[in-house]
Amino acid sequence: MWKRRKQDNLKMILLLAFTAFLMLSIPAEMNAQRGDSFWFRGYVQANPVRISAELPEPFGDQVWMEYRIQNRLNFTWYTTQNLTFHWQMRTRFFSGDLVRDFQEYGDGIDYDDGLVNLSWMIARENNWLLHYIPDRLYAEWDEGDWNVRVGRQRVNWGVTMVTNPNDIFNIYSYYDFDYPERPGSDAIRVQRHIGFASRFEIAVSPARELENSVAAALYAFDLRGYDVQFIGGYYRERLALGGGWAGDYRGAGLKGEAMFYSDLNRIDGERPSNFIIATSVDYMFGNSLFLVTELLYNGDGGRDQFTLLADEFTPDNPSFSKYQATFSLSYPIHTLVDGTMAAIWYPDEKAVFISPSFSWSVIQNLDFRMVAQFFAGSDDSIFGTAGNIVTASLKYNF
Repeated sequence: MWKRRKQDNLKMILLLAFTAFLMLSIPAEMNAQRGDSFWFRGYVQANPVRISAELPEPFGDQVWMEYRIQNRLNFTWYTTQNLTFHWQMRTRFFSGDLVRDFQEYGDGIDYDDGLVNLSWMIARENNWLLHYIPDRLYAEWDEGDWNVRVGRQRVNWGVTMVTNPNDIFNIYSYYDFDYPERPGSDAIRVQRHIGFASRFEIAVSPARELENSVAAALYAFDLRGYDVQFIGGYYRERLALGGGWAGDYRGAGLKGEAMFYSDLNRIDGERPSNFIIATSVDYMFGNSLFLVTELLYNGDGGRDQFTLLADEFTPDNPSFSKYQATFSLSYPIHTLVDGTMAAIWYPDEKAVFISPSFSWSVIQNLDFRMVAQFFAGSDDSIFGTAGNIVTASLKYNF
């Protein structure tokens, strides 16, 4: 078993090296294509991922290796002066121990909870799979103060940088290390700008089961230099009310989001409502050191269990724990090199999360990045057997 796994790892390392060579060989004229009505860009990314975990006996310490190659394409078609079509997609190759050892891992990748199932498992074998899914596929009409989008899109209502309870349509996970674009949702969104710094939005995301649909309205305006927004709507059989704010005080960015959820059909024995609030401060020092701090309260108390690489949050329960404090420092070590150190403290779980990262712009359009994620918690917390991740990626943008 060990010998076979070592051979598989060597094959994947050679494949990733060959992919990197191909990325460097793409002609410069192919880096972008744009005409009067058509434009596209994208990237190819290759990265090995090492996952380790301390599991209860009889399993003990476990180490898994995974190899990923990801291709992203973003297409835009300007059909008329006011009408545009957008198509953005991910095609990903997974290989290694997780695909081979856990059937449910591949099933989790081949999943689409949108109104239309656009997930496509192109090929799947014992220890590798190739998967495609679009996360943006919508038509956009824009004229004057009006903007209308229909299709799979990102309805971005979040304000803070770590946790976004205001993102009731397509919340993302801070722990997702290779998805900077963030997920989208199948929706219709109408936006109307009203005067200076004010707008009104209404969005509807129907689900295959009607009760799991999401529909809400947002009103945003300027209040003495602060951007303020109020949100009200329906979220999967729950009333959703809240808002957010963002402003500046003596060079420091002050942001916050709050949401209240209440069950419309209450069930005995279940919590009928939940209140969530996240507040953050960010500041850029004179030496370019960038600091972000955030405090979060989640009345629901977070999650009952932890599954590495498989956790998806919901807007009405967007954290692992009831209380959460996040600290992040980013610094440009060199013109082409950036370093970040992020930490999250879960006081009620007696646990911490630490994630150092390093990025290097190797040459034009080619970036190298390393990320580590370490979880540590008491034996009786959900992080008692949590795993750790170390990954490096080579990314070519075109």
